[in-house]
Amino acid sequence: MGKRIEQKVVLDLLEMSELTEQEVELLDKAKKALENAYAPYSNFNVGAALLLEDGQILTANNQENASFPVGVCAERTLLGYANANFPKVKPLKIMIVAKRSQESNYATVSPCGLCRQTINEYELKFDQAIEILMLTPEGNILKAENISQLLPFKFDDLTS
Repeated sequence: MGKRIEQKVVLDLLEMSELTEQEVELLDKAKKALENAYAPYSNFNVGAALLLEDGQILTANNQENASFPVGVCAERTLLGYANANFPKVKPLKIMIVAKRSQESNYATVSPCGLCRQTINEYELKFDQAIEILMLTPEGNILKAENISQLLPFKFDDLTS
């Protein structure tokens, strides 16, 4: 038998009382961003808030299009905006929330594959982990210390 390669994935499940003031602010801003999502086709609204190294918090939401591949996720909208406007400021934490239209409870959400790869790209660019925080329907926060916890065998080495 060949060699086995394993990678351990660890997520922390935090209660609201365990969040820092800054993380609570990220959550509040991600929820507010969700309210302006444009998702008339899927009715799945996503909001995200990004903490930058200098303390700024930026927000974005998903933007759908009748031509489905043209839509953009909240996370990619947010990271693209951050890099376009603050190209030298490291992103530290991203908070993601989701809710289906006409429902009062939040939905479980984690970044899609494209968003995971985009987060990876910014971790590589800044040589720094980006903490990923995701609201659960129960009102807790799932925390991944970096993208490797959500994308264990990521595509990031084009030299070998």
